[in-house]
Amino acid sequence: MSPTPLSPTVHSLFDPATWTLTHIVHAGPGSAAAIIDSVLDYDPKSGRTRTDSADLVIDYVKAQGLRVEWILETHAHADHLTAAPYLKAALGGQIGIGARITEVQKVFKEVFHLEPGFCADGSQFDHLFADGDRFTIGELTGTVIGVPGHTPACVAYHIGDAVFVGDTLFQPDVGSARCDFPGGDARALYASARRLLALPAETHLFLCHDYPPAGRDLRASCTVAEQRAGNIHLHDGIDEEAFVRLRTQRDATLEMPQLILPSVQVNVRAGELPPAEANGISYLKIPINAL
Repeated sequence: MSPTPLSPTVHSLFDPATWTLTHIVHAGPGSAAAIIDSVLDYDPKSGRTRTDSADLVIDYVKAQGLRVEWILETHAHADHLTAAPYLKAALGGQIGIGARITEVQKVFKEVFHLEPGFCADGSQFDHLFADGDRFTIGELTGTVIGVPGHTPACVAYHIGDAVFVGDTLFQPDVGSARCDFPGGDARALYASARRLLALPAETHLFLCHDYPPAGRDLRASCTVAEQRAGNIHLHDGIDEEAFVRLRTQRDATLEMPQLILPSVQVNVRAGELPPAEANGISYLKIPINAL
């Protein structure tokens, strides 16, 4: 997308290991920027992290001469670790997420029996956004839209004619986010989706993931009009009861994401690893029969 007063430049990077799209939003070379939904590479077999995906973000930011003001999360992801602290150390900026992250932290503090010093108050993040909050990225203005359902803390970022919707919506041929994680709510997701789909038809919706079926290329965005016409779960004419029934039945068939256990306990910390133990090593927990 090219910049206009209402249309930011959006550069999207795809991580094939987690099917994740990271978006860099700005108003052109030399301008302020926001990074949305970054990825820290994690190998579940070895427990090793890498920064290949995040380094591509850094390369783009530096090549464009951008000034990073925000490193934004649409929610505490369950399918990839965020690279927010690494990017902040390299590029600056504030790490932001929805204010209801505190609800997610409280749930998963119990699930993972996190250390007593872990505070479920959102203080790990630089800024907590409430529904309706406004923020700036240089000359660009953003508005926060609360979109609970996949998690209680999900938010979308409306910047010009672009909205970064996280996991609330996928491409029309993929549908919508699951709602069976702790705190998930299919009725809330339906209301959140209808709120997004009430935006002007030409609004560009940028997604956190794409899972293209055979024969379709990867797509980072679509329009409200495309979603209303063709979303297999949420097109016009699908009422709340039908959606809740469909979503609940589908969720019952889904396995847990491969990286949910490492991802959530890192992402509720704004991407920081758990405190190192006496031997200098950080450890992640695997709760048995808890999810």
